Amino acid sequence: MRTLSDMPTVALAATDGMLHFELALAHEVFGAAGVVDPWYDFAVCGPGPVRLGRFHLVPDHGLDQLIHADLVIVPGWTDVDVDPPLDLVEAVRAAHDAGARVASLCTGAFVLAAAGLLDGRRATTHWAHTAELAARYPLVAVDPDVLYVDNGTVLTSAGKAAAMDLCLHLVRSDHGAAVANTLARRLVVPPHRAGGQAQFVTTPVPADDTHPLIALLPWISERLDQPLTVEDLARRANLSTRTLTRHFHAATGTTPLQWLLAQRVRLAQHLLETTDKTIESIATATALGTPTTLRRHFTRTLGVPPDTYRRTFRPRSTA
Repeated sequence: MRTLSDMPTVALAATDGMLHFELALAHEVFGAAGVVDPWYDFAVCGPGPVRLGRFHLVPDHGLDQLIHADLVIVPGWTDVDVDPPLDLVEAVRAAHDAGARVASLCTGAFVLAAAGLLDGRRATTHWAHTAELAARYPLVAVDPDVLYVDNGTVLTSAGKAAAMDLCLHLVRSDHGAAVANTLARRLVVPPHRAGGQAQFVTTPVPADDTHPLIALLPWISERLDQPLTVEDLARRANLSTRTLTRHFHAATGTTPLQWLLAQRVRLAQHLLETTDKTIESIATATALGTPTTLRRHFTRTLGVPPDTYRRTFRPRSTA
């Protein structure tokens, strides 16, 4: 197993079909001028000139150089329905076997899964593709609800902004919290969002205008400040509680009370982001009762307490 040198080497894998956002993000963190010296010895490695959407990129080295890196970054993959190139998969596997840490950003997890690096491990990817990752690679313990997963030598992140969270986590592991916080300030991003924090995704609702719940769900959303039971919802929808529960599970993948709780937490998120309401007032506005109950449900759902969420996501005053 390798140990980090004074200047750890970072290899960014690049091939046709990768997402330029994640690739550029990784370059900004590891390839630009660092906040301490030494920083990282950074290189882009690919099979030759590659195309990333509208952009063309000429790598510094071939994929065979991944094996010499301390850390290999695999950016997101554009089309998860297409198998990643075999030379990329083999190079990533060889680098890990040689002792490198390997980190995927967004759908780059599909490359790591194809290389067998996620077998028996917990992993994540962009929330829109977690079901596909789990279906295609059943040996992977896919967690759709977190920003990133650190398994030591294998790391995976969720989509887009979560890739930055993982990159900062890697910097924090290598250089400490103070350096990572300084870099975050330079990049104008939150300095630390824990990997276990949830991907902030709106709870789904049925799109079919004829669905039995299509009128009920807006009615619930307008009454989140009121205590509601399954019986209340069934009565409003003119359904039995059993039929209501079946429709809810088919439409949202969850139970009526779980969906209702998710909406209450979602409203709490909105109030934390946009108002100065106290935690007690928000608990009342969401019918969660007490601040203690609000904090328990909020933290269990999103992985962070309400106060931390507000500090992270509420826009600063321009006054």
